[in-house]
Amino acid sequence: MPSFVDTNVLVYAEDRDAGRKHEIARDLIVDLWNSREGVLSVQVLQELYVTLTRKVRRPLAPARAADVVREYLAWRVVENDSHLLVASMALQQKASISFWDALVVEAASTAACDRLYSEDLNSGQRFGSIEIVNPFARR
Repeated sequence: MPSFVDTNVLVYAEDRDAGRKHEIARDLIVDLWNSREGVLSVQVLQELYVTLTRKVRRPLAPARAADVVREYLAWRVVENDSHLLVASMALQQKASISFWDALVVEAASTAACDRLYSEDLNSGQRFGSIEIVNPFARR
């Protein structure tokens, strides 16, 4: 089944200064590359670019960050459109989550994902058929 990946997981996969989170995220991303089950959205890729160039301890040069984003374009990428916007606004109000988190959840729903890997939402939380999985939560 397809699995949606939130920005923070992608950032940790690239950020070698993230220690244990880097290793966990890198392994997850490799598994999703190999299985071809990884799904992203334009929003996630935009956030990835900005974070890698401005918000990590050792920012990447814009050209290198752009290369990273381009590599992920090989995955299934959900486009931001008016339907996603409207659904996200409704989910934000219904679930009392941030608009940006609602946009990620709705993108995962649009792609018929059964998992959403993120540390921004509560692991085990469900939105319809989508289960939130925090890959960094201690088991």
